[in-house]
Amino acid sequence: MIRSLALFALTCSGAALSIETQQLERPTSGEMTAIFKEDQRARQVENVDWAKLEAEDAVRRKRTRDLLDAGELKSGNDYFHAAFIFQHGPTAEDHLLAHVLAMAAIKLGREDASWIATATLDRYLQRIGQSQVLGTQYQCENDRASMAPYERKLVPDSVREILGVPVGKAQEDLGNMLCGRTSN
Repeated sequence: MIRSLALFALTCSGAALSIETQQLERPTSGEMTAIFKEDQRARQVENVDWAKLEAEDAVRRKRTRDLLDAGELKSGNDYFHAAFIFQHGPTAEDHLLAHVLAMAAIKLGREDASWIATATLDRYLQRIGQSQVLGTQYQCENDRASMAPYERKLVPDSVREILGVPVGKAQEDLGNMLCGRTSN
């Protein structure tokens, strides 16, 4: 019995290693990478035309959804890029899908996707009228950053740090920077 359990454990760990290796070796979609790069480039201009950007975002989301539904997204990079595309969507469903895509990216080897997973969870919660729990979303009010509503006590800072979310003064400084204000 013990020998059978040990053999089973070795088989499972070997299978997990094989799956992990396959995940890391999956090819990245050149088209998904191009969609992501365009999404990021469109946000790096000085004076964003928000109406134009929203229309372009809708086209990028549609094409990304087509790729996703067709099974064309294979790698952690693909899912990481797709998560960013959907996080810019206007609906709770877009943000929830972005969160799930970020989790898939993590599973497929993109550990740095933990930040987009946290941001999309907070966006989803806010979109459905709940408080964010990780503190990744800021609103600017009179050049001051606000994360309200924010349930700070649910998740300890030690977990935020693991997920790559700033904590304490660093979180406040980031918000002020995003709102064009220098910290005191």
